Amino acid sequence: MQHRQSSGIDFGSTCCGGLRHDSRRTFLKIAALGAGAALMAPLTAGAARAAQPTGEVEALLLSCMDYRLIDDIGRYMDGRGLTNRYDHVILAGASLGALTDRKKAWGEAFWDQVAVARQLHRIRRVMVMDHRDCGAYRVFLGTDLAADLMADPEKETAVHAEQLRALGAAIKERHPDLKVELLLMALDGSVESIADSA
Repeated sequence: MQHRQSSGIDFGSTCCGGLRHDSRRTFLKIAALGAGAALMAPLTAGAARAAQPTGEVEALLLSCMDYRLIDDIGRYMDGRGLTNRYDHVILAGASLGALTDRKKAWGEAFWDQVAVARQLHRIRRVMVMDHRDCGAYRVFLGTDLAADLMADPEKETAVHAEQLRALGAAIKERHPDLKVELLLMALDGSVESIADSA
């Protein structure tokens, strides 16, 4: 007689595939697996529901791609009560990225995103957030704002404010019903508002 070590499941020739449980351990493994799947089902269904748009999107945010501030931007938006209530467009330089002639496709992409956010989510506001020590300003304007920040922070603010106001005016011209917020973030995550006009 030949002896074969059992794996706990025998795929013999009986009805329904002939599953046979040789031990309580195999039964418990299968039961635990089934129970785990049953317990996870409501969690995954809830996560899927939470990820679906609710139609309560308040704003579209344009910010820079700078990796140093991504978490700070999220915290700022959460602190404003906008968690999961805004669309987010990211361009190097934020306002400057949307305006520069050196990357015309970026500006076109920004305007397309505003149009889609209006159509899909009925946004009521566009928030434009530049930040200090922005490398895109060095690339596109050929100036070292980081050095200006150390020597004259007001000059850096003025350069950002000029770009922010120009984009703000363009948004109001194309979409007069949208509110516009112009913001400048420091590297410590603090944010100041830039008035529409000086």
